[in-house]
Amino acid sequence: VLIAIGRDACTRNIGLQTIGVKINEKNGKVPVNDEEQTNVPYVYAIGDILDGKLELTPVAIQAGRLLAQRLYGGSSRKCDYINVPTTVFTPLEYGSCGYPEEKAIEEYGQQNLEVYHTLFWPLEWTVPGRDNNTCYAKIICNKQDNNRVIGLHILGPNAGEVTQGFAAAIKCGLTKELLDETIGIHPTCAEVFTTMDITKSSGQDITQKGC
Repeated sequence: VLIAIGRDACTRNIGLQTIGVKINEKNGKVPVNDEEQTNVPYVYAIGDILDGKLELTPVAIQAGRLLAQRLYGGSSRKCDYINVPTTVFTPLEYGSCGYPEEKAIEEYGQQNLEVYHTLFWPLEWTVPGRDNNTCYAKIICNKQDNNRVIGLHILGPNAGEVTQGFAAAIKCGLTKELLDETIGIHPTCAEVFTTMDITKSSGQDITQKGC
């Protein structure tokens, strides 16, 4: 049994109201702009306390580093809260980077997206005869931007390792064409992203009969 109770933002008793910093009264979190600036110009917030942002330690570290560089080093780089690789370390791992499909549709419109997906069977599952078509991979592409990959999702063994590698490529502007031109390492789970040819809109069957 997994009980996900979340985290409590302890902001109600640290004096924010004294200096006029607004918080989300529902969850105690702090709304900020794209530079982590609160409604009070000289007050900034980073990390798990941010309203609507990811509660991930590496995100907080990156945001803090970039904020310091902007405030004291003349930088203009902002933290990218979209292309953040993350993984749920359940027995069958789930990894993702970029937009979930629902959010991508909301942001870009379904007519501007192409979603490629497939089920797959890891090689190490063939010998013990574990269920085929349990693992899943999906990419979301923006058709208006050279089929740039704006979302990548994988459910399978070592999803964290796979996602971390592709996250760098997504930051570099990965496209569907570049994925198709990439030679896969056979037999790996990550290889599935180099061979995708079935779109969700086609309605074609994505079940597999072998590794």
